[in-house]
Amino acid sequence: MEAGKYFLYNDDIVVSDKPVITVDNRSFRFGDGFFETMKMIDGNIILSDYHFRRLFSSLQLLRFQNHDDFTIDYLTKSIRKIAAKNEHTKLARIRLTIFRGDGGLNDVENNFHNYIIQTWKANEDSLQFNKEGLTTGIYTNARKTSDAFSHIKTNNYLPYLMGVLWAKENKLDDAFILNNYNRIADATIANIFLVKNSTIRTPALSEGCVGGVMRKFLLDCFQKENIAFNETEINASELSDANEVFITNASIGIKWIQQCERHRYKNELSSYLFNKLILPLWK
Repeated sequence: MEAGKYFLYNDDIVVSDKPVITVDNRSFRFGDGFFETMKMIDGNIILSDYHFRRLFSSLQLLRFQNHDDFTIDYLTKSIRKIAAKNEHTKLARIRLTIFRGDGGLNDVENNFHNYIIQTWKANEDSLQFNKEGLTTGIYTNARKTSDAFSHIKTNNYLPYLMGVLWAKENKLDDAFILNNYNRIADATIANIFLVKNSTIRTPALSEGCVGGVMRKFLLDCFQKENIAFNETEINASELSDANEVFITNASIGIKWIQQCERHRYKNELSSYLFNKLILPLWK
């Protein structure tokens, strides 16, 4: 993806190579903050209601003090402003990062939030269902905790980062991350779904997975369409007898997994769901 020449920092347009935080910044030092990754098509933020609902919930849960003018309308205008500045309104990936300012662990300067909005020009293939399935493996050297904050996309991304490095070293497209109970949490950049006997299963939020926007949208759709699904515990061993495995996030929609270690999967249901539920979002 083509990175934007500018980013937005607390409402100021800044050249992309200009530093805006200090070495005492709490996000840099402690991972104190969170982020949203969104998709923009023709100037519209896809699933914006879901994104902003999660954003303001995360602000509250992480005890940020909100500014009165930091509203959905303000954020929407800000995202569109920097996307237009970068000429990325047609098809773009947007990242909105929220973080506290300077301070040590016990002497935070204040609890007001700062933000950065970045944009990337996305590729047309991000609008398509992947014809060639992804290859994955199970990363075992890190565990995703299952607690009150594990569903937030925090700026402390170490388990996923190490999973990505491991996947690249092993020539894989992605890696599945385990939780502290040695069960499947999610993938490095997406939520995971398994299909077995026509029932769709995905790790519950209590299993430590990120509360993904596309995950929530699809679960709402499954309920409306009377498609059988279950939010539950998934043991790694269950990957061996699944009919299909697919991953989801707000940027890719749905991508099917062709292989996890020695296990191979089909894509009948995942391709059907993509065409029925995801493609209408892109149009």
